[in-house]
Amino acid sequence: MKDSIKETKIPALLATLMALLEAHRAAFKQARPYWRAVGLVLAELFSFGRHTIAQVILSLGQTEGDWSGWYRLFSRERFEEEQLNGILLRETLEAVAATEPYVVGLDGTQISRSSLKMPGTSWLKSPRSPAFRPGIERAQRFLTGAWLPPLENGYSRAIPLRFIPAFPPKAVASQEPARREWEAGLVYLNWVRLQLDQAGRKEQKVLALADGAFDVLELWRGLPERVTLLTRTARNRCLYWLPQPHSGPGRPASYGDKAPHPAHWLHAGLRNWPKQQVLVRGKWIQMRYQLLGPFVRDGLPERPLFLLVVKGMHRLVGKKKPHYKHREPSFYLISAVQEGDAWQLPYPIETILAWLWQRWELEVAHREMKSGLGVGEKQCWNSRSAVVSVQWSVWVYAILVLAGYRTWGLCGGPPTPAPWWPGAKRWSFNTLWRSYRTVLWGTPEFRPLWLGTGDNWWKKETWLAGLANSVATSVRI
Repeated sequence: MKDSIKETKIPALLATLMALLEAHRAAFKQARPYWRAVGLVLAELFSFGRHTIAQVILSLGQTEGDWSGWYRLFSRERFEEEQLNGILLRETLEAVAATEPYVVGLDGTQISRSSLKMPGTSWLKSPRSPAFRPGIERAQRFLTGAWLPPLENGYSRAIPLRFIPAFPPKAVASQEPARREWEAGLVYLNWVRLQLDQAGRKEQKVLALADGAFDVLELWRGLPERVTLLTRTARNRCLYWLPQPHSGPGRPASYGDKAPHPAHWLHAGLRNWPKQQVLVRGKWIQMRYQLLGPFVRDGLPERPLFLLVVKGMHRLVGKKKPHYKHREPSFYLISAVQEGDAWQLPYPIETILAWLWQRWELEVAHREMKSGLGVGEKQCWNSRSAVVSVQWSVWVYAILVLAGYRTWGLCGGPPTPAPWWPGAKRWSFNTLWRSYRTVLWGTPEFRPLWLGTGDNWWKKETWLAGLANSVATSVRI
């Protein structure tokens, strides 16, 4: 059974990847840069050390030739990042019906640097320092705009569509304008809306998931039409009820009475907390919530919002080793839509609660992009390549993951080579990388690479076995 799965699914993975690469051909101005880009995509899979340009050239066996052409792919205008990712977005549309929401996620991240002169670098708060003693690091700041495929058994996956620079004003000057994270998020949302409109999906709605860093008045105010924002908010956010209908002379009131802070509702004596079973990563989780409003924020009277209060959890989990799992309460603001004279939720509450859990997939993508594909490791220093090389690596990650999703879905990947473990319900990134390498090396099994010839193999032939299998076994199971 395992052999049949590998024979039917693994070759399809490579065919899907090549079809996706061919679809992006129009983003490159000439054929030569395109084929150089195809070689770099495959070289990223073959590089097990740092993902510098020198390392990927070495994995292709091109170190004896001129290296400058590989660097010019990033330092010169061989392709446009926005056009390249526009094609990527259109390739995702076949997985989402026009009647369903197109779900995207927003999150900021940092690329650590050591240079004080690299364009876009500045001193930022270090994410590796402890909370009780925060530190700083030299880094570039980017906004990750990702697409989240439709839920499958409670799973989704963040596939980055844009990696937009969000360099602060005090950063080293670059070709990119200075932006805050929320400004880069607004650029991304407007870009997604424009791409969908140009693809003939003007009626399709967009659902954007974000953390508390994007709960900013200017972002709410500049939100494009047919885009719903679902973002975390502070527990002490100042909210107001909608004003009463105006009658009589004078200007209508912009605000109603001041509403309690979001955290107040946890202790307001509300006895009726609705319960909803939500399928999250293959498990049913009961959520207790309160949907309140609509409200308006201080300084934003023209955009009503709903407040969603999700109660914390303290439950017993585990069968072999039972233990309690604790989760703090959380608070969210959701764009309200007007239907007649009333304000309504843009989606059913079941849909909103199910998608709340999926924003964490962007954090998972950040971890794998940096540790698995070495985003930010390419040694490119001029004002263009210092940014484009990072965006390129993110695009490579996105197209590799999208090919895996097209081939297997979210929960139909191949089995692991370990006989004692069938694998997770959702295929892992290690399974994806190993599958690509298995196809490209033409070796579906590890052991046939070397066969022992006698009882003294451990004396004479161990080093041969290690050399033969070192490449294949370099990917952890």
